[in-house]
Amino acid sequence: MTVQPIRLFGDPVLRTPAAEVVDFDKELRTLVKDLWDTMEGQGGAGLAAPQIGVGLRVFTYHTDGFAGHLVNPTWTVVGDETQDGDEGCLSIPGMYWPCVRHKNVVAAGWNEHGEPITVEGTDMLARCIQHETDHLDGVLFLDRLDARTRKQAMKEIRAAEWFDGTVPVIKQSPHPLFGGA
Repeated sequence: MTVQPIRLFGDPVLRTPAAEVVDFDKELRTLVKDLWDTMEGQGGAGLAAPQIGVGLRVFTYHTDGFAGHLVNPTWTVVGDETQDGDEGCLSIPGMYWPCVRHKNVVAAGWNEHGEPITVEGTDMLARCIQHETDHLDGVLFLDRLDARTRKQAMKEIRAAEWFDGTVPVIKQSPHPLFGGA
């Protein structure tokens, strides 16, 4: 098992858009395995490559009975229903805040061998796909919180034992909540 250290809020890699994967090789398969082992070892529902310091568009997921990975993912919204629920992140350990996401999405990408795959997500899987794809764009779920909740979240983060005092950056996701990616 190869569990990698998780980059925490404030690390610049979490705010840097990841590069497209162009080589579907042994290194990519090792990255997918490391992501999987780290996600499972930390009890996460998903994990994006930037969270372990790798600036490539890859993430793993394991939630609601669905498990796998996506390379160079994109997603589209199905319907106009949203969900509002607590969301957390392995890069912001132990903290959760209510975050609005699309209820149903369809993600497309490739597996570690370069074969096309499609994943239909509802509820938690849809939330996970959106959350992890945001990571690949340098966006954190904090950026999606309403202003009052984000202010409270930042107060709690600044007080957290793990926070190193790095000045936070808030970004706007290129994936609007109301509309497709």
